Amino acid sequence: MDEFRKYKPMVYVCSPYSGDTQFNTAQAKKYSRFAYKQGAIPMTPHLLYTRFMCDENPAERSDAMHFNYVLLGNCSELWVFGSRVSDGMAHEIGIAKKRKLTIRWFNESCEEVSVDE
Repeated sequence: MDEFRKYKPMVYVCSPYSGDTQFNTAQAKKYSRFAYKQGAIPMTPHLLYTRFMCDENPAERSDAMHFNYVLLGNCSELWVFGSRVSDGMAHEIGIAKKRKLTIRWFNESCEEVSVDE
């Protein structure tokens, strides 16, 4: 029971969605599982909103991106995964920087890497 009461930080999982959405969805699931195994609560909006919203519909994509920014505000850290930063990811990273959130960078194998910013 004590394990459930232990503090777990909520981390925003930032990874590509557009392009090869099937592959990118599988990768996002892997990254979310990694965050969970690290003791964090993963927040991965592109695994949620794409279930019922259409990313190709500009109005729905705009709404989903707004929802993402609201969720990001409730996270203690942003975890960026992969070697490619999409436009959406770049915007999320910019918001995290403005909010002075901790940003951690990982490669596709979930190994933490340093990034020159």
